[in-house]
Amino acid sequence: MTRLRLLFLATGASVLLAVPAQAQHQGHNMPGMTMPMPAKKPAVKKPAAKKPAVKKPAVKKAVVRKKPAAKKPAAQPAPPAADPHAGHDMSAMPDPVPAGTDLPAGNAAAPPVPTERAGDAVYGMAAMNMGRHHLDHFHGGQKFGQVMFNLAEAQIRKGRDGFEWDGEGWYGGDIDRLRIKSEGEGEFGRSIEKAEVQALYSRAIGPYFNLQGGLRYDFAPSPSRVHAVVGFEGLAPSFFDIEGALFLSNKGELSARLEGYYDQRITQRLILQPRAEINFAAQSSHEIGVGLGLSDAEFGLRLRYDIRREFAPYVGVQYQRSFGATRRFARDDGDDAGGWSLLTGIRAWF
Repeated sequence: MTRLRLLFLATGASVLLAVPAQAQHQGHNMPGMTMPMPAKKPAVKKPAAKKPAVKKPAVKKAVVRKKPAAKKPAAQPAPPAADPHAGHDMSAMPDPVPAGTDLPAGNAAAPPVPTERAGDAVYGMAAMNMGRHHLDHFHGGQKFGQVMFNLAEAQIRKGRDGFEWDGEGWYGGDIDRLRIKSEGEGEFGRSIEKAEVQALYSRAIGPYFNLQGGLRYDFAPSPSRVHAVVGFEGLAPSFFDIEGALFLSNKGELSARLEGYYDQRITQRLILQPRAEINFAAQSSHEIGVGLGLSDAEFGLRLRYDIRREFAPYVGVQYQRSFGATRRFARDDGDDAGGWSLLTGIRAWF
């Protein structure tokens, strides 16, 4: 009876489960109808029954005792190296001979300059001399020349306008040169008041200065004079161009001149140049209008513009004054003893 009940219950459960599945299948087959799928329930896993653990009897391991390692003997330091000089009397040995920078200071003559040339043994002395000549000529022994007018200007004065020039030309090498200098001044419409030309040999005595000597000839004032000249010219510290000279005339008149100028660059083309010239005389000479002591001086300020390095017009002002007996001689001749001038001119070189 019990089995029939169980069979009946199983059959009824199968029918109940088949009905929803059939309805779901039919709903999927209906046109235009989409049925949602029922969410699947996660399967619940039943925990497996744990079997009682069977404890095994622990096996005791035999303890192996390690023997202590044998200690190594400590390394002993190596014995010191034997002194090769042991047993020798070092005081009897001679001192080392000094050489090079160990030599003491003294005034002994320098060693001779070597004169042997290895090329002579290969190409012959004649061929090598020709090569050395061309090397000296084209790499350090060239000849150059230049002509420069430092001043070529008109001077606008009160009632009596005038002019002034100062120029020089030279030809030669780096050490030896021939220089020709000329300077003078005058008034428009009248004869030249001062004019001179100098022919000088110039020798470089350093990187910045030259020693000069030669002759000077004065065309004016009359009577003319011939002077022996000894002077210098160069570039002083802070880039001041200076030159000075002593003159001894054929009449025994001794005079001196010192002049200098400085180029202050405002821009690369605009240059302001202060310039000064002072003349002295050791004795008075009424013939040429020069008095003892400080005879005359010029102080000028010129502003030039370098159109090119070789060509630069300028404007400026200048003050000129005579002193002492020279001032008196000028007044006796009806000339001005000094005054201001407006300047305009050109500085050029080629």
